[in-house]
Amino acid sequence: MDLARYLVDAVVLEGRSYREVARAHGVSKSYVGKVVARFREGGYEALAPRSRAPRRIPHRTPDALEDEIVALRKELTELGVDAGALTIAYHLSLRHAQVPSVSTIWRVLRRRGFVVPEPHKRPRSSWVRFEAQLPNECWQSDVTHWRLRDGTEVEIVNFIDDHSRLAVGSRVLSRATAPVVLEVFRQAGERWGLPAALLTDNGCVYTTWHRGGPNVMQTELLALGIDHRHSRPYHPQTCGKVERFHQTMKAFLTRQPAATSIGELQDQIDRFCAYYNEIRPHRSVGRRPPRVAFEARDKARPSGPKIRVGAGVRVRRDRIDKGGKVTLRHGTRLHHIWVGHAHKGKRVTMLVDGLDVRVISDGGELLRRLTLDPTRDYQPRAS
Repeated sequence: MDLARYLVDAVVLEGRSYREVARAHGVSKSYVGKVVARFREGGYEALAPRSRAPRRIPHRTPDALEDEIVALRKELTELGVDAGALTIAYHLSLRHAQVPSVSTIWRVLRRRGFVVPEPHKRPRSSWVRFEAQLPNECWQSDVTHWRLRDGTEVEIVNFIDDHSRLAVGSRVLSRATAPVVLEVFRQAGERWGLPAALLTDNGCVYTTWHRGGPNVMQTELLALGIDHRHSRPYHPQTCGKVERFHQTMKAFLTRQPAATSIGELQDQIDRFCAYYNEIRPHRSVGRRPPRVAFEARDKARPSGPKIRVGAGVRVRRDRIDKGGKVTLRHGTRLHHIWVGHAHKGKRVTMLVDGLDVRVISDGGELLRRLTLDPTRDYQPRAS
């Protein structure tokens, strides 16, 4: 404004020409004429800098649509479910033929104060992801904790389908035990079909191999021919899908009135699962509800050998090493059992009944049977 006022005074008060003043101060003659015209219309106040923003932006999102975006954000947040730009875009697509892009919705939320930009995170390209190709190809399961209104701690066991993210089973328990978790698994199998594999951590409700024998869950999976897979100890990322489901569920429960009983909490979880499976669009399955993704493809089925495990029989899962051997601990001593170089790398099940040992492939083939010699670390090769 100081330069503009100087130019005006030089022309109006001193009577200097536009050309002379423009040349002396390195500006154009038209600019001098413009500020003088503004002065004559509105005085010195008219010389203040004016906004260069256009008076009308043809492609700007209408205020009514911005208000609808904000209303959806508040509604989803109050419900305790995902309220990001992608989810809002999905819900808008159910109401309108044309919807703004996800980036536009994000900018609206940021402009209205609902989103605070975060520092750069680890790039998605650095993640190592895996996903089952078919529904029921693999389920994931885990147990998490929650508290009732009076502080009583309860446990929630969840089963989800790895491919579609469908919540196939979710039960509130005063204490999770292997028989009850197996009951939840059976009910889920009756409704959705049995999976070909089950991925869990090494919790005692899922496995007791480290205690010397199988529990009811392992025995049932062996009998059904279902491959039981385990995550690496202290590595919850392996079961990341069900771990993420825990977070989504707890975000919902946090927005609900604190439950006073297991039954009331179960009702809240049932409502959440119905919304999660039938309505909520899931980013990892093409912004479709998990139920839609689950029903879009044929279902996998158990294909492993069906092994009946008797009482007193110990079961061990292992992989034949590059030397063609598997290892087995008997008492306090580790024994090495030769199977054969031709089978190296194969996953096997060892059924141990006292000193009788059977090594069975995942295809049900008996690779070796022997009577263990407790006095020898390396068992003799089969004759």
